[in-house]
Amino acid sequence: MAATQPPSADRPAPPEPAVPDQSHLPGPAEPGLADQSAAAWRLMRQFVEANAASDVLRDRLGLGAGSGRIKVLFLLREQPMTLAQLADAHGVDRPYATIIVDKLEHLGFVERRPHPSDRRSKVVSLTSAGREAAALADSILGEPPAALRALDAGQLTDLIGLLSLLK
Repeated sequence: MAATQPPSADRPAPPEPAVPDQSHLPGPAEPGLADQSAAAWRLMRQFVEANAASDVLRDRLGLGAGSGRIKVLFLLREQPMTLAQLADAHGVDRPYATIIVDKLEHLGFVERRPHPSDRRSKVVSLTSAGREAAALADSILGEPPAALRALDAGQLTDLIGLLSLLK
């Protein structure tokens, strides 16, 4: 272990280490703030889970369980993709992407065509029914739950203000 020596006239003092600017960060936690943060997070998760639209999506679109099929519809709305591109964009492996596309194809929401320059690949694209399903899913997911619609204007303003702080 090296000992540090005090600065002398011959040797200047080492520079102070740079401390990053942390003025944008919240100050030290107040007592009980961690518990309140945990309680707020738990209530937010419970609210989102209790108001998930997955049942409505499943019933209205016939997509079955899971949100992977909706995500694929939304991805394909941007542009047609190969199965490999879909898997990468969705964050799943290729066999699972194939299972999702098989189900969507069975429902008439997507179609596979040969890739124009790679005969080993297929390009997956939305059908008109798939575009309608994606639009309906957007509509369903965009509908606020009854509990939010029941808040008055002042409560909604406060909630929006608080949530905007969480960016």
